[in-house]
Amino acid sequence: MKIGIIGAGNIGGNLTRRLTALGHDVSVANSRGPETLKDLAQETGATPVRAEDAAEGAEAVVVTVPLKAVPGLPAGLLDKAAEGVAVIDTNNYYPKQRDGRIDAIEDGGLTESRWVEQHLGHPVIKAFNGTYAQDILDRPLPAGHPDRMALPVAGDDEAAKAKVRALIDELGFDTVDAGGIDDSWRQQPDTPVYGLRAGADAVRQALREAPSERPADFRY
Repeated sequence: MKIGIIGAGNIGGNLTRRLTALGHDVSVANSRGPETLKDLAQETGATPVRAEDAAEGAEAVVVTVPLKAVPGLPAGLLDKAAEGVAVIDTNNYYPKQRDGRIDAIEDGGLTESRWVEQHLGHPVIKAFNGTYAQDILDRPLPAGHPDRMALPVAGDDEAAKAKVRALIDELGFDTVDAGGIDDSWRQQPDTPVYGLRAGADAVRQALREAPSERPADFRY
C-alpha cells in the first residue's frame, strides 16, 4: 500500500519504521522539510517529502502533528491522494500543555477528530491517539495471541475504517470499533481507554466507562 505520513515525531517515526518493514511504500513529511528526514529515510527506506506532497497517490494518510498545527497544514493536502483514501488522525487536544484554547472544542462541543476533519475537508479515522509510541515497535503480536493488545478505532466512513483496522491488524494489534467520530470522545486523553494496554474485551469495557464530560486537566 502507498502510505503518506505527515509528522515524524514519536508516533509518525515508529509507524514509518513498522510500515516500511512490512513492505509498504511510505512517504514521510514534517514541518521542517525533507532534508531533515535523511536519517529516518536511510534507516527505513521511506521517501522524505514536503508535507504538500505526502498524500500524493496514497491509499492511507496518517496525520500525526500537534493539534494546534492542523490549521497550518497545506491547503488541498489530500487533493492528489488515491480515491477512497483513509485518513488516520492520531491527534489529541492538550490545551494547557501545548495547544492553547480551541474554541470549537471548548465551546462548540466538537470532538478533537471532528475538528481535525473539518480542517482537512475529509473524513478521518481516529486511531493510535492513546497508544504509546514505543509499543508500536515493542508490542505487536500475531492474531489470536492471548496477550495481543487492542486499539480503539473511531470513524464514520466504514470502508476507510475497515482499511485502517486491517492495517492495524497487519501491524500486530487487534482493534475495537469505537463508533463514529462524534463518539470518539470516549478515547480522548484521560479516559479509561487512553494508554490502556489490554485486549479487546477490556478496551470495550473502558470505552463504555468513559465519562461524557471532558476531564478538567484537558479543558482550558
